[in-house]
Amino acid sequence: MNEQKVVVDLDVPVPMRDGVQLRANVYRPAAGRWPVLLTRLPYGKDLPGATAALDPIQAARRGYVVIIQDTRGRFASEGEFHPFEGEAEDGVDTIAWAAGLPYADGQVGMYGLSYFGFTQWSAALHQPPALKAMVPCVTWSDPLNGLAFRGGALELGTAAHWGLQMGFDQLVRQHATDPRALGTAFVSLAREIDALGPSGYASLPLAEFAPLRRQPTLPSFFDRVKRPMDPEALEVLTIAGKHDRVQVPAFNIGGWFDIFLADTFAHFTAMRRLGRPTRLLIGPWSHVNYRNPVGELDFGYGAQASFINLQIDLGRLQLRWFDHWLKGLDSGMLAEAPIRLFVMGANIWRDEQEWPLGRAAETPFYLRANGRLSSQAPDADQPDRYTYDPANPTPTCGGALLVAPEFPIGPVDQRRIEARPDVLTYTTEPLEQDTEVTGPVSMRLWVCSSAPDTDFVARLVDVYPDGRAYNLTDGIIRARYRDGLKESLLEPGQPYCMKIDLWATSNVFKAGHRIRLQITSSNFPRWDRNPNTGHPLGQDAELRTAEQTILHDREHPSHLLLPLVAAH
Repeated sequence: MNEQKVVVDLDVPVPMRDGVQLRANVYRPAAGRWPVLLTRLPYGKDLPGATAALDPIQAARRGYVVIIQDTRGRFASEGEFHPFEGEAEDGVDTIAWAAGLPYADGQVGMYGLSYFGFTQWSAALHQPPALKAMVPCVTWSDPLNGLAFRGGALELGTAAHWGLQMGFDQLVRQHATDPRALGTAFVSLAREIDALGPSGYASLPLAEFAPLRRQPTLPSFFDRVKRPMDPEALEVLTIAGKHDRVQVPAFNIGGWFDIFLADTFAHFTAMRRLGRPTRLLIGPWSHVNYRNPVGELDFGYGAQASFINLQIDLGRLQLRWFDHWLKGLDSGMLAEAPIRLFVMGANIWRDEQEWPLGRAAETPFYLRANGRLSSQAPDADQPDRYTYDPANPTPTCGGALLVAPEFPIGPVDQRRIEARPDVLTYTTEPLEQDTEVTGPVSMRLWVCSSAPDTDFVARLVDVYPDGRAYNLTDGIIRARYRDGLKESLLEPGQPYCMKIDLWATSNVFKAGHRIRLQITSSNFPRWDRNPNTGHPLGQDAELRTAEQTILHDREHPSHLLLPLVAAH
């Protein structure tokens, strides 16, 4: 289209089926009828984050009506905010309203990241007829795998930080007629957020988690503590198992250091299995950083979302998707490979046809004596031991995080963590040639513990010739959930095999580098500390130490499973 004037309408009312009015900003070409691109978020349509995923002015200049809506009970929209609840119905109503606007052509696409990736999936489950395509970024499918819990452990870091930040808009509503009271409340909440990293996260018991109890924040945190690992309690947040209801094409976007990496793959594979048109893009990004560097590593100029592979920015890439499905233009996307991955270490983008890669060979790396990691299975190796003290937990240092700012995100040098006596490391010899690991990563860890319940954390690390050690991916298992949702405590001193899902990565370990595995029992405050008591979640202010034994012998062959990819 010829570029033309863009009209912006602010705070446009959108009626819901129950009479509540939500409000949206609308960006549109001055004349004509065009497809709609809709995003629905709880973080403020007038704040900078609302336009981070897609520039509405540029999209309108490209011939789209862009609608950015405050979800129910947030900012300019009426109603009460209950996170995740009602988003499906409000989404369906908003899509129908948008399709019927006089400057709309009746077709709607949805876009957005994280919570406003969820608002896409939740509406799409109801098959609104005007919805034709969507681009969900960095969002979840199964809340038991990275949103609310992970491997049975509570996602404390994210839940507490997010819950507190959501309180500012609630305070505005609560003190709308009293500016002085509002100012006082704002200061109190800001101080609570500032104290979260230094001291707040350590608050016990979790059932009375003080930083959230002291503020007018959301009750969802305490509901999760009261009903841990309960799929029924999290049903409204769950997309997993429901993809067959979604008929529209989905372009899934994620990052290797994103808190929802596994579910980005899960969305893609579920839709592909159903035969739906779908695409996948994974960059070396975190949940909030799509630039370069990420963490402490420089992945190159072409790694950033604003100039992917020195070819296109993420906004224009999304518009190519919508051009095909909403305008019928041949953008060329369907002729391209369905998957584009960033391969770290080599620092290149690469197209793939399948996930997991058929040419990747799942290869065991065995834990051996003297901290070795080897392709040779163990024989009579003696076990390794350490003491896990939840009063002095292994601190979070890099990884897939959305926590207080004291904790760096992404790849971070692990040497200070590895110097702790409660962190075991197992390392290969220097590699003779470049070795690519691309695909799902998991491990089988044989353990004994003196505690009736405890945690084990596994982390994959790339060790440079000069000793720097950068984390790639990790996972946790809470022993009582080692067999799934059915809880079963440990018999102290008895051996158990713990299956730990480290999600996935794509990394070339360069020649001269070494592959390392870390084993420990905490990653705090990303995940809550296991107090080692065996009591129900949230009840303990008491913390007990646990004596942990890592077995690696013929009968207990602890091993890491890595998908090795041969050079093209």
